[in-house]
Amino acid sequence: MPSTPSEPSAAAPRPSAFEVLAVDPSSSARRGRLRTAHGEIETPVFMPVATAGTVKGLTPTQVWEQGARILLANTYHLILRPGVEIVAELGGLHRFMAWDGAILTDSGGFQVMSLSELCVVREEGVEFRSHLDGSKIFLRPEDVVAAQCRLGVDVLMPLDVCVAATDGRSAVEDAMERTTRWAERQAALEIPGDRHLYGIVQGGLEIDLRRRHASQLAAFGFPGYAVGGLSVGEDRRMTRDVAAETAAALPADRSRYLMGVGLPQDLLRFVGLGYDQFDCVLPTRNGRNGSCFTRNGRVNLRLARHARSSAPLDDRCACYTCSRFSIGYLRHLTTSGEMLGGQLATLHNVHFYLDLMTQARAHIEQGDYTAWADSVIEQIEGGERP
Repeated sequence: MPSTPSEPSAAAPRPSAFEVLAVDPSSSARRGRLRTAHGEIETPVFMPVATAGTVKGLTPTQVWEQGARILLANTYHLILRPGVEIVAELGGLHRFMAWDGAILTDSGGFQVMSLSELCVVREEGVEFRSHLDGSKIFLRPEDVVAAQCRLGVDVLMPLDVCVAATDGRSAVEDAMERTTRWAERQAALEIPGDRHLYGIVQGGLEIDLRRRHASQLAAFGFPGYAVGGLSVGEDRRMTRDVAAETAAALPADRSRYLMGVGLPQDLLRFVGLGYDQFDCVLPTRNGRNGSCFTRNGRVNLRLARHARSSAPLDDRCACYTCSRFSIGYLRHLTTSGEMLGGQLATLHNVHFYLDLMTQARAHIEQGDYTAWADSVIEQIEGGERP
């Protein structure tokens, strides 16, 4: 059973588990490899979201067959249900969810913003009122790290304070500085086993704060760095501008993880800025609601014009859905409320995202990433229809 971290008096720099293998000559796109206890992760990589220990609508085998080797789960949600102790008693999160690959867990910092009406932030930690039953739990930064160690995951996210895009500079700066103080507390913990605790850069849409925070966190020597607090309601162009400046301020020899974004074409742009890891609920959430991503833009399966279509979702996609079923059949399943419709659409979307990253890695190695990415982005955005 995984042990919990001890608390030495000072943080020690942690070695990087990330290696840059190639850089695109006309952008900042990087081909890399992240070492974990559950296998090496080839980057850039998209991590399907398994918030409660499952990628909604798919079995672990299906997710693996699409090429996923790392998933994202959420510590806050697992603390509430079923509880960290139960997961630990049943062999840790990997055995609990029957997943042989790596697992990264978010800390609950996003819930500080998304569930702001149900939480109180203090210097010592965060008091949450459960959105399930109203019960109260108090989580210190140290508690969140300990919970992730008990879950037995590979990549841990520290507790941070995420703010909304509409918050003013003063609130953003206060949250950022508190995140730094909490990061220092968490960086000082001894993490058992071959696990990697990242730092999370905050700072809202204030580029000077982002640069300052990146510098503050780099001093703690985290083995990787996440960028949080983006794609929370701001204009997408602003997201790209802030992401670009933040990536440039982070250590080049550590993995860069852009949290919670985004559309396939935007992922290609962010890869070009030098980001290595991504997650987003869009492929699974959209799939459950009959919306599919393709090289020719999104397909809304509920539209009547698809009723007689014998074509696959994407004639260049090799997934099970595209190789076996027509858009007309998928529309029938979706409009009939059949469970299989959401499953097949989700499987396609997850495959599409993962395959896009596979192609991105190949083109970075070939040295023609920018030209390839520009052509794919143009095709996706040119094919978007209402």
